[in-house]
Parts: sequence; C-alpha cells; structure tokens
Amino acid sequence: MHIANLSVADALDSLRTSEKGLSTAEAQRRLREYGQNCIDEIRSEPQWRQFLREFTHFFALILWVAAGLAFFAESRSPAEGMWQLGVAIVAVILINGSFSFWQEYRAEQAIAALRKLLPQNVKVMRDGLLFTLPVESLVPGDLILLEEGDNVPADCRLIAGVEVRVNTSTITGESEPKARSPESVANASSLETKNLLLAGTSLVSGQGRAIVFATGMHTEFGKIAHLTQTAEKSASHLQQEIARLSKLVAIFATGLGLLFFAIGTWVGLPFWTNLMFAIGIIVANVPEGLLPTVTLSLAMATQRMAKRNALVRHLPAVETLGATTVICSDKTGTLTENRMSVQQVFFDGALSESKVPLDRQRAGHLLRNAQVCHNLKRGQQDGGEVWLGDPMEVALNDFARQARDFGAMPVLGQLPFDSERRRMSVIV
Repeated sequence: MHIANLSVADALDSLRTSEKGLSTAEAQRRLREYGQNCIDEIRSEPQWRQFLREFTHFFALILWVAAGLAFFAESRSPAEGMWQLGVAIVAVILINGSFSFWQEYRAEQAIAALRKLLPQNVKVMRDGLLFTLPVESLVPGDLILLEEGDNVPADCRLIAGVEVRVNTSTITGESEPKARSPESVANASSLETKNLLLAGTSLVSGQGRAIVFATGMHTEFGKIAHLTQTAEKSASHLQQEIARLSKLVAIFATGLGLLFFAIGTWVGLPFWTNLMFAIGIIVANVPEGLLPTVTLSLAMATQRMAKRNALVRHLPAVETLGATTVICSDKTGTLTENRMSVQQVFFDGALSESKVPLDRQRAGHLLRNAQVCHNLKRGQQDGGEVWLGDPMEVALNDFARQARDFGAMPVLGQLPFDSERRRMSVIV
C-alpha cells in the first residue's frame, strides 16, 4: 500500500520512525544503506576525450585533410612553400582546439566551485531535538519541519500542517499553488496526492511536519533529472551553421580541385604537375582562418560576460544567449546569501538606522511584535542553540531582543501568513 493511503500513525510505523524523529545511530545506518540525498550526475565524458573532440569535429577534419595534402605536395615538389602552409594549418588546429578546451574547462571548474559554495540545509528532528542539517544527510524516516518559503528537500508524507500550499511547477508545470493536508487519501498518484510533498517543490504558505519516504534519485525529481541527463544534447544554431558551411566548403574546394585537374589533363600537363596544382587549389580554398576567428569572437564574448559574473560553459552557447531577451532566476542562495538583518527602522514618523537606540517604552509595541509574532523554533546549528526559520523573522527577532528582551511568551495559537490577509498573527 502506498504511504499516501496510510494514516499518520501507520505511515510512521511503515518507516519505523516516530514524531521524535530517528535516532542519530539509525540515521547513520540508513544513510549507509540508501546513500546521500542528492541528484547523481551521469558520469561525464573523460577530459582526454573532450580534449580530442576539439580536434575531430567536421571543420577540423577538413583542415587536417588540407594540411595532409600540403605536406604531400611538399614531398613531391619541394621548395614550393607547401610545408609552411601545412605547418600553419596544423598550428591553427592545435591552438584553436586547445583554447576551446581550456575555456570550457575553466568554466566547468568555476561552476563546480560555485556548487560547493551553495549548501542547502533542512530542519530535522533527531533524538527528539531539532537540528539544522545538510539536505544530503536526509534518509527515509526522517522527520522534517517546513514552512513558507522552504524548498522541499525529498519526497515526504505530510503528517501535520496549517494552511500548507505548495508550488509544484518544477514537477508538474502547474503554476497555481496546490493545497496540501495530512489526511490519508484513497488514490496514490504521487503528482496529485494532497498529503505528499515532492522534492524540488516549495512551500508558498503555511507550515508543517513531514516524514521523508524517498531520497536522491528515488524521488520524482530524481527520475526527471535522470531523463534530462540522459537526453541527447542538441547543437546550437551557430554549430549547425558552421557544420553546413564546412560541408559546402569541402564540396566547393574538392570540386574546384577536380575541375582544374580535369582541365590540366585535357591541356596535356604532366600528371604530377597537374596533381600538385589541383592540391594547391583545394588547400587555397579552405578558409583556415574561419575557425580561430569564430573561436576568438566567442571567447571575447565569454570574457566580457565573465567580468559581469556570468559563466559560459560552452563557447557556442554565447550565440544562443545573445538571442535571449528575458532570464528568470531564483535569487535566494544564488544572487543572495539568504541572511537578513534589520538596517533601518521607521518609527514615530521618522526613519533611523537600526544601530540608533529606540525609546524602549514608546517602541515597546513594535519590539514586542517583532520578538513574538513569528513561528521560529529553537534548534541546534554548528554546536550551538539558535533560532531556526524564516530569515526575515530571525532578523526581526534578533533586532528586537537586542533592543529589549520581553522574556518567554509562549504562543497559544497562530494564523499563518497568507497572501490575502498579508500578515500573520499569534496569540500569546
């Protein structure tokens, strides 16, 4: 039976866990059994093959043939200067191929370094305590806490929630947020079941607790990632045009060489003299400078983009990017650090810097709201006890406590933030 069909108690039992979460020892055992909660990358092509590919595409092959013909002509008719032409063509191939490979290698290394700078964390119950842990450490049976703005780190079964709505566009393509609730359901379609939260989606509103039942490549998102990584990559418009031009150049140069060879034979030229002349015609009509010109132009574009902090992995992508009019990006963790702090305060009709002390008595209502009106939880992070939750609420809480600490005020009830009320409320 699918976990969506089970009651909350049965769902916990099926994963051999409880509302206090797994023990640390059991979590470590399951991590060894199921592996890390991450999307595996399909093994990429070895670097030596990527390097050789820069010298074996169609236009490079035309240049290799041209260089071979030049060296052959030099061997039959020395002192004609054909060896210099052959050396020049080989140099063009080697320099262009090495430069293209180096550009892509640098971009790959920079992107790999960026991935390490963007860790994602999740609030997890372990041994009855709340911890902030890397998403990679999640295992089936973990109990996690989610709230508005959080990304769902694995496929989960919701066991408790208030006004939970989820953006599932990354999985289903549906932009309208969907409501989620912990009640068991009769059907078990993972994409539509109302008590499941799928990896890759995000909470638009509300908060809840959920148990993880699938991680890594076993999630619905992992299955999609596998399909996208195994799909064949299409050539860019520029690559298609260069391939088409290369074929036209090869046909034209070869045809012209054969034509002049036939004319030379018809007028009675000696065979070797006629052949060398035809080879010279073929080599002369191969545009050796086209490849480095295109590569240099694309490389200059990537350098200009790099100065603006934009990385281009493949040189031909520059041409495609040049046709782009709109780029949509999720800024959190990519353009920002996901850390907030109060910088200015508007109170009593005046705007002041946060470092300027407020009148504790007159600003008491403001400070009390900032300190109490939230759904933060106390948890463990980096060996210390901290507030865990929405970064904005953490910033407001820290600011208020530094100005005036009202002490413990237990929350008796709350109304989560939603887009219609445009506020959250708590009863203390």
